[in-house]
Amino acid sequence: MEDHVSTHQAEEDARNDSVLIYVDGVLKPRAEALVSVFDSGFMLGDGVWEGLRLYDGTWAFVDEHIDRLFEAAKAIDLDIGMDRAGVIAALKMTQEANSMTTDAHVRLMVTRGVKARPFQHPGLSRSGPTFVIIMEHSRPSWPRPIKLATVPHMRGLPMTQDPKLNSHSKLNCILACIAAEKAGADEALMLDVHGFVNTTNACNFFIVRKGAVWTSTGDYCMNGITRQKVIDLCRANDIPVYERNYSLVDTYGADEAFLTGTFGAQTPVGEIDGRVIGSGDLGPVTTRIRGLYKALIETGA
Repeated sequence: MEDHVSTHQAEEDARNDSVLIYVDGVLKPRAEALVSVFDSGFMLGDGVWEGLRLYDGTWAFVDEHIDRLFEAAKAIDLDIGMDRAGVIAALKMTQEANSMTTDAHVRLMVTRGVKARPFQHPGLSRSGPTFVIIMEHSRPSWPRPIKLATVPHMRGLPMTQDPKLNSHSKLNCILACIAAEKAGADEALMLDVHGFVNTTNACNFFIVRKGAVWTSTGDYCMNGITRQKVIDLCRANDIPVYERNYSLVDTYGADEAFLTGTFGAQTPVGEIDGRVIGSGDLGPVTTRIRGLYKALIETGA
């Protein structure tokens, strides 16, 4: 079996060996960028995060990403310890320290901080939040379209773990990814609680049927910023687009399929559960959406 392809696969870049990482206000070399074993994020996955991408000196859709970070922090009753301007200043400080201008990816991570004892009660996190910024040079690289396998794992209901929350607790998605790889695929296609096609373990999922773009209702998946940009671009450019329930039968018979995410923008899907989707390659509607998205990024909108 050929090697798996990750939706976050990037070209090797030696500059990443010497990047500086922001840890609670201090820029540190990779080997020294450490957090305590008592940190809430390490111990319990108690934290939230955001991923952003740098294009030609601009962090794409930075306002939406920062909005979502603060909304997620509020949802888990976590005080980030700084305001929006402080977060953006830390982001830009890390960017400047690493001399990054384009083709970079960043992960902002905030946890509830170091715990006094190794138990889950949030009151044991008494030292304030831990705030980390990992920034890397990265240019997406896929040798072929992605292969998906449907797995039994679902994103949680809102009353269990709301899938709209970008939390550090990703074990359900990791288990889905493992199941897909065991099945010979690159990533997992996850269904919702009703059995409709939902999302993958790391990205939002779209199909194209007869020129129309379909994606899930959004009720049971991360409502990705790139996902919404694609929906908005379709609406603005007379491409029919539907947020709807649809099944694996609809999916297997699609003309095209693609994933959306901050890292890869729009990633073509060539095969699902051993069925070739359309031609098995990047399709014309996906190609058009990619062009529209690139133009949107270039305008700085």
